[in-house]
Amino acid sequence: MTTLPSDSRLNPTATPFLPAISSLPTLSDTALAATLDLLFEPCPDLHALALPTMRTISFGSWDDLIGTLREQLMELVSVVQGEGDEQKREGEGRKALHRVLGSHPRLGEKKSNGGVGGAGISGGGGMSVLSSMEQSHLRGHGGSEEEEELARLNREYEARFPGLRYVVWVNGRPREEIFRDMKLRIERGDLEAEEREGIQAMCDIAADRARKLLNKSAEEAAGAGQ
Repeated sequence: MTTLPSDSRLNPTATPFLPAISSLPTLSDTALAATLDLLFEPCPDLHALALPTMRTISFGSWDDLIGTLREQLMELVSVVQGEGDEQKREGEGRKALHRVLGSHPRLGEKKSNGGVGGAGISGGGGMSVLSSMEQSHLRGHGGSEEEEELARLNREYEARFPGLRYVVWVNGRPREEIFRDMKLRIERGDLEAEEREGIQAMCDIAADRARKLLNKSAEEAAGAGQ
């Protein structure tokens, strides 16, 4: 299968899917970018980093690909964190890193309908289809007070770490646990730790999405064969 991941703009009910991992080197840049958007979130800086890797290396699994991209992103973190103070404040490397980390939606953010491959454009203030599914239990189950608390913590986090958004693999955890983690990280105030943990969380989310998409494709294929 070498076609593009399904496009929710054309068919809102279409199930997003991943192309065959072996087909990546043969795909167009548009198809590779759409695949990245599905696993991560739309981000030109991530495209620039990842597309050459996806085109030149043959991966045996999606976990292998995501692990390699994690290493590349962590290398960028190491370079950025090794710069001098002035470079840290003004360097394009840190700005690019923060754009990658800022591509994920805020926790509790409202869903939008844009995006390629069912992934949606989150950096502009909306939420992708997959992010909405991942965060579904954080919305609509705690009342307005908890929603306001989540919004307040998002604001506090972004004021404490300008250019970043709080990124975490929710993985079914309750709001109370997420709130505790947000407060601890705000109080810790360690920008470099946030950059490292944000990259790890993004890659954890991507690996989880890949597993679920592959399982869904297998279920649909089995159902079609019956």
